[in-house]
Amino acid sequence: MKNALPLVLRIIVAIILIQTLRFKFTAHPDSVYIFSKVGLEPYGRIVIGIAELIAGVLLLIPKTVWIGATLTLGVIGGAIFMHITKLGIEINDDGGILFITAMLTFILSAIILWIKRKEIKFF
Repeated sequence: MKNALPLVLRIIVAIILIQTLRFKFTAHPDSVYIFSKVGLEPYGRIVIGIAELIAGVLLLIPKTVWIGATLTLGVIGGAIFMHITKLGIEINDDGGILFITAMLTFILSAIILWIKRKEIKFF
């Protein structure tokens, strides 16, 4: 159980990050709307997508889990900040699903980072 829980959390966060990439990389109207509203369309959408892809992959590699979790906290922290300041909790009548998913991803990444804290050399 001790080894299974961190792995399950890593897989959940990686799946969340990677499954959203199709919206960013295909310029889905919802994604374009979000990034336009925060003034980051199209380059921000693409850069954030690349950062999420890198974070998702790093979370799946045992030696780089803490780097992936840290990158995820940064990217998703930015998303949460944009929801709170510019976008609002609900986007295009989604019932707040994007915001809730961002919060879940942030919390799970923080838990992963806490579990892996002893692997970070400068702490």
